[in-house]
Amino acid sequence: MANIKSAKKRINVTAKKALRNKMIKSRTKTAIKKVLVAAGEGNKEVAGTALVKAIAVIDKAASKGVYHKNNASRKKSRLTKLVNKVGA
Repeated sequence: MANIKSAKKRINVTAKKALRNKMIKSRTKTAIKKVLVAAGEGNKEVAGTALVKAIAVIDKAASKGVYHKNNASRKKSRLTKLVNKVGA
């Protein structure tokens, strides 16, 4: 256990940030899963609306630094391609 005051504070700050990042990642994964489920069922309308929400959540996560911008872009691109295939 840390004895120095600044080290104790860093432990608290790190724990808070880790919790925040975990919440954001969980929210993102849930949004992505909704798109995948709708696309798997072949429901293009539901998949499209879920995609719009998922893209917003992914962008928000990237802006907060939870995901790198290229990682977020890749996730959005793959989901969009999947939804576009559903209608075809």
